[in-house]
Amino acid sequence: MISLPVLALLGFAAYRATQLGVHDSILDPARDRLNAWYAGNVDSNTRGFLVQLISCVYCLGWWLSGMTLLAYLLATGSWDDAPWLVHGIEWFAVAGVQALLNRRDDTFGG
Repeated sequence: MISLPVLALLGFAAYRATQLGVHDSILDPARDRLNAWYAGNVDSNTRGFLVQLISCVYCLGWWLSGMTLLAYLLATGSWDDAPWLVHGIEWFAVAGVQALLNRRDDTFGG
Protein backbone atom coordinates (compact mmCIF):
# COMPACT_ATOMS: atom_id res chain seq x y z
CA MET A 1 0.00 0.00 0.00
CA ILE A 2 1.21 3.49 -0.82
CA SER A 3 1.85 5.97 1.99
CA LEU A 4 -0.26 9.12 2.33
CA PRO A 5 2.55 11.54 1.38
CA VAL A 6 3.18 9.57 -1.82
CA LEU A 7 -0.54 9.51 -2.63
CA ALA A 8 -0.65 13.28 -2.13
CA LEU A 9 2.39 13.75 -4.37
CA LEU A 10 0.77 11.58 -7.06
CA GLY A 11 -2.38 13.69 -6.72
CA PHE A 12 -0.35 16.86 -7.32
CA ALA A 13 1.28 15.23 -10.36
CA ALA A 14 -2.12 14.21 -11.72
CA TYR A 15 -3.39 17.76 -11.12
CA ARG A 16 -0.52 19.19 -13.14
CA ALA A 17 -1.07 16.66 -15.93
CA THR A 18 -4.74 17.64 -16.01
CA GLN A 19 -3.86 21.33 -16.25
CA LEU A 20 -1.54 20.50 -19.12
CA GLY A 21 -4.23 18.54 -20.93
CA VAL A 22 -7.12 20.97 -20.44
CA HIS A 23 -5.66 24.48 -20.14
CA ASP A 24 -1.99 24.85 -21.13
CA SER A 25 -1.29 26.62 -24.40
CA ILE A 26 1.27 24.06 -25.51
CA LEU A 27 -1.60 21.70 -26.40
CA ASP A 28 -3.81 24.37 -28.02
CA PRO A 29 -3.03 23.15 -31.56
CA ALA A 30 -4.09 19.59 -30.70
CA ARG A 31 -7.28 20.78 -28.98
CA ASP A 32 -8.04 23.07 -31.94
CA ARG A 33 -7.66 20.17 -34.37
CA LEU A 34 -9.92 17.98 -32.25
CA ASN A 35 -12.54 20.74 -32.07
CA ALA A 36 -12.37 21.21 -35.85
CA TRP A 37 -12.75 17.44 -36.29
CA TYR A 38 -15.81 17.54 -34.04
CA ALA A 39 -17.27 20.52 -35.94
CA GLY A 40 -17.17 18.41 -39.10
CA ASN A 41 -19.80 16.07 -37.64
CA VAL A 42 -21.48 17.45 -34.51
CA ASP A 43 -23.99 14.58 -34.51
CA SER A 44 -21.27 12.03 -33.76
CA ASN A 45 -21.49 10.72 -30.21
CA THR A 46 -17.89 9.52 -30.30
CA ARG A 47 -16.57 12.92 -31.35
CA GLY A 48 -18.72 14.67 -28.76
CA PHE A 49 -17.47 12.30 -26.07
CA LEU A 50 -13.81 12.94 -26.92
CA VAL A 51 -14.26 16.72 -26.98
CA GLN A 52 -16.06 16.61 -23.65
CA LEU A 53 -13.36 14.36 -22.20
CA ILE A 54 -10.48 16.70 -23.04
CA SER A 55 -12.32 19.85 -21.98
CA CYS A 56 -13.47 18.65 -18.54
CA VAL A 57 -10.88 18.81 -15.76
CA TYR A 58 -12.75 16.20 -13.74
CA CYS A 59 -13.24 13.76 -16.63
CA LEU A 60 -9.70 13.98 -17.96
CA GLY A 61 -8.34 14.23 -14.42
CA TRP A 62 -9.86 10.89 -13.46
CA TRP A 63 -8.09 9.08 -16.30
CA LEU A 64 -4.82 10.96 -15.86
CA SER A 65 -4.89 10.12 -12.15
CA GLY A 66 -5.14 6.46 -13.07
CA MET A 67 -2.29 6.75 -15.56
CA THR A 68 -0.14 8.61 -13.02
CA LEU A 69 -0.76 5.93 -10.41
CA LEU A 70 -0.11 3.14 -12.92
CA ALA A 71 3.16 4.73 -14.04
CA TYR A 72 4.26 5.01 -10.39
CA LEU A 73 3.31 1.42 -9.58
CA LEU A 74 5.10 0.03 -12.63
CA ALA A 75 8.19 2.24 -12.21
CA THR A 76 8.63 1.27 -8.56
CA GLY A 77 7.72 -2.39 -9.04
CA SER A 78 4.84 -2.03 -6.59
CA TRP A 79 2.12 -3.47 -8.84
CA ASP A 80 2.23 -6.91 -7.22
CA ASP A 81 2.52 -5.59 -3.64
CA ALA A 82 -1.23 -5.20 -3.17
CA PRO A 83 -4.47 -6.60 -4.60
CA TRP A 84 -6.24 -4.82 -7.44
CA LEU A 85 -8.91 -3.56 -5.04
CA VAL A 86 -6.28 -1.67 -3.06
CA HIS A 87 -4.93 -0.13 -6.27
CA GLY A 88 -8.49 0.89 -7.16
CA ILE A 89 -8.83 2.64 -3.80
CA GLU A 90 -5.46 4.31 -4.37
CA TRP A 91 -6.76 5.52 -7.75
CA PHE A 92 -9.73 7.13 -5.99
CA ALA A 93 -7.35 8.78 -3.51
CA VAL A 94 -5.09 10.21 -6.24
CA ALA A 95 -8.12 11.38 -8.23
CA GLY A 96 -9.58 12.93 -5.07
CA VAL A 97 -6.49 15.05 -4.47
CA GLN A 98 -6.47 16.08 -8.14
CA ALA A 99 -10.18 16.96 -8.03
CA LEU A 100 -9.79 18.99 -4.83
CA LEU A 101 -6.99 21.01 -6.39
CA ASN A 102 -9.06 21.63 -9.52
CA ARG A 103 -12.03 22.56 -7.34
CA ARG A 104 -9.81 25.07 -5.56
CA ASP A 105 -8.96 26.57 -8.95
CA ASP A 106 -12.66 26.75 -9.85
CA THR A 107 -13.51 28.45 -6.57
CA PHE A 108 -10.64 30.90 -6.22
CA GLY A 109 -9.61 31.20 -9.85
CA GLY A 110 -6.46 29.53 -10.93
